[in-house]
Amino acid sequence: MDGKPDGSADTPFAGLTPDRILDALDSVDVHGDGRMLALNSYENRVYQVYLDERSRDDPILAAHSSGGAAESVVVKFYRAGRWSNAAIVEEHGFVHELASRELPVVAPLVLSAGASLQHYDGLRFAVYPRRGGRAPELEDAGTLRWLGRFVGRIHAVGSVRKFADRPALDLRSHGEQPRDDVLGSGFVPAELVEVYRGVSQQALLGVRRVFERAGGIAVLRLHGDFHAGNILWTDSGPHVVDFDDARMGPAVQDLWMLLSGDRELMGRQLQWVLEGYESFRAFEPVELLLVEALRTLRILHHAAWIARRWNDPAFPAAFPWFNTQRYWQDHILSLREQIALMDEPPIERIPS
Repeated sequence: MDGKPDGSADTPFAGLTPDRILDALDSVDVHGDGRMLALNSYENRVYQVYLDERSRDDPILAAHSSGGAAESVVVKFYRAGRWSNAAIVEEHGFVHELASRELPVVAPLVLSAGASLQHYDGLRFAVYPRRGGRAPELEDAGTLRWLGRFVGRIHAVGSVRKFADRPALDLRSHGEQPRDDVLGSGFVPAELVEVYRGVSQQALLGVRRVFERAGGIAVLRLHGDFHAGNILWTDSGPHVVDFDDARMGPAVQDLWMLLSGDRELMGRQLQWVLEGYESFRAFEPVELLLVEALRTLRILHHAAWIARRWNDPAFPAAFPWFNTQRYWQDHILSLREQIALMDEPPIERIPS
């Protein structure tokens, strides 16, 4: 990580008071009127900050406002120790690249000294225009086709070059290391440790077999976390936010989280998504082999993520069930189910 952390590694946002948030914004000539609203984010800290009269008509802020004068902005403070400055700048560059191709992504504003990543007294932050929206209706064929087109456009740009400073989605970073971190965390009840060790190892072997069976699948720059919570739907279509997990990986990583339900329903949803996707970019059917393996990695990674962040006060408050025997029993059951699913034939498109 580049730069001085704010607070300890476990509680990096301990000193992030309302006054300090306003002072950080003042340092880049964005002036709040004192009103702010904490938005849903755990890895970082994100606030909607209302602007005073000095900033409402600021040309940069007004140019990116959906209604002329800017009433508020969204400011994102980055967790110390997670990404290097170079990796954050690379994420911002990708989003700006997409915006320049007229994709409706929410890109950070270029403010101080021509930069989008800002620094103030050990804090690293970015300022975004505020965009409203609602959750997409993922059961609707038209919505899924639209989102498929959107992802296809993102990937058409993402395939042009590679990330240099951001990592890839792979077995080590999203499976083996998370499993090791969980085993070393002390959260797994003693009577379940060996069960978890054995089941997680089976799951990782299953993931490895799937990737070997799929062969050398091409990787590209991804959103990385393309689920409904990062899609803001409006009457004119979607806006996509939060590229914080952008990385190199297979195209299907940005598609499988749009699917839900039983196998038949997911097959229909897949058809709708790919009808949109393939209008902008070809999709390799062999990637469908990876869907359940990628889901398995997400399950393993999510448990480790909570364990790693438990000393952050936001995490026990948000995930009170994590430190219970019932959670770990259910987690092990989920991994057993994934082991079986990875041995089944891949999901198939079901034409409408």
